[in-house]
Amino acid sequence: LWRLGYCARLLKTNHFRTAASNTSFPAVWMLLAQHSGRIPGLFVVVKKNTLFTMPETLEDKTNPELYLPHPGVRGMTLLNREAFKRTLVVPALKVKKEIVHSVLKSLKQSVLQRPGLKRVVEDPEDEDSRFVILDPHKVPEFSLGESEQQVLRQLNVLPEVCKYHLELSYENFKSEEILRAVLPEGQEVTSGFSRVGHIAHLNLRDHQLPYRHLIGQVLMDKNPGITCVVNKTNIIDSTYRNFEMEVLAGENNLVTKVKENNISYELDFSKVYWNPRLSTEHGRIVGLLRAGDVLFDVFAGIGPFAIPAAKRKCRVFANDLNPESYAWLLHNCRLNKVHTKVKAFNMDGRDFLRGPVREELSKELPLPGEEHKAAFHIVMNLPALAVEFLDVFRHLLVGEPCSPAGLPTVHCYGFSKHSDPARDIQERAEAVLGTSLAGRCSTFPVRNVAPNKEMLCLSFQIPADVLYKRPCPDEAKPASKRLCTSQDSSEEKVLS
Repeated sequence: LWRLGYCARLLKTNHFRTAASNTSFPAVWMLLAQHSGRIPGLFVVVKKNTLFTMPETLEDKTNPELYLPHPGVRGMTLLNREAFKRTLVVPALKVKKEIVHSVLKSLKQSVLQRPGLKRVVEDPEDEDSRFVILDPHKVPEFSLGESEQQVLRQLNVLPEVCKYHLELSYENFKSEEILRAVLPEGQEVTSGFSRVGHIAHLNLRDHQLPYRHLIGQVLMDKNPGITCVVNKTNIIDSTYRNFEMEVLAGENNLVTKVKENNISYELDFSKVYWNPRLSTEHGRIVGLLRAGDVLFDVFAGIGPFAIPAAKRKCRVFANDLNPESYAWLLHNCRLNKVHTKVKAFNMDGRDFLRGPVREELSKELPLPGEEHKAAFHIVMNLPALAVEFLDVFRHLLVGEPCSPAGLPTVHCYGFSKHSDPARDIQERAEAVLGTSLAGRCSTFPVRNVAPNKEMLCLSFQIPADVLYKRPCPDEAKPASKRLCTSQDSSEEKVLS
């Protein structure tokens, strides 16, 4: 703290004019770092992501008491907004109303910038004057620096800081501040949620459950457009990829609308799988496709790969085992006017690969020597199980292999808790396929699911020696033909 105070005084006296005019925040950071010998721990680096967050504020770190609600709210489980009222004594300047704008412009580094609070308030005793509220963090001792005082003298303003009683209420506090004040001291505060249309989706920890309805109400109050807050109550079902949830606040309406990559979808969040954190990955895969390509979406959900691919004039075969997902897939295809370009199926993933996918590949893959026209992509977005489905590709087709450029590309998703997740998912895929993918695949990190748990995408062209099975050489002889058929049947049973 002493180092920080020293650096602040140094910055104010030696660099005020530069800082006030054009110094960027990184430059100020570096100046502080040079004189303090280390980056102060109070600064927080916030990374951009797709998760809606309630970020910690610099105010909380510099003076944790300043913007906290009334301490009597600690332990509250049923939201009482009136209990959050509090009065703070903050620095202010009394100025004539006609020069308020000039004062705000000249002292913009010291004026209160907190959202939701007025920087200029009326003086009840003098209608010709106004109080300009200063930031108590920038004017901690109710005294302005020499540079600020000089600016005020030029405006004929007495550089005397007075004390103003600032009334704070529930509306003035941020979500994180409210929850930090309510939950037991030292316990983790809910820092983020997924937004699905009008629904906020939480994954609360056990110690937060007694406060779950209050947490839901606060999030709904502080995030315009959210009218329902839910908490996941069990793990995702690996069959239909949905989970049980409890409505914490708001209306019990889980049918919602979302927009991703400029495409609209409708869904029942309680019955289908939807994760807004995957929007970038959906866009990445669709960006690999060209008009005329063929996409087989094995676990299609409500269509976040299939529908934008059809918009790019690809031929799409989309499948999902969950009847609800299948119904919403059909609905969203009609909603986005691509229902004539998407063939939808409600089948088990293995049956889909051995049925429609095998049939289409047998017809469309170029014969040896033929020109390669369209590319074939197979998306398998079921991270918990997709790798186990790769055995279906072993000898899926019969005949002479097509040209290497025409071989289908698989995009298979998986989870890994390994220290080297890319190597882990590749080795697991190789074990199921029965061949090496060294030099023939790529892995892409999708997102961090949990501590030490990564979601990745493994992309590779199916090797010809895996995909194809040569026909029996002597099919003319009935005995040989019967032997071949028997071997085929046995292999099908093993693979199933």
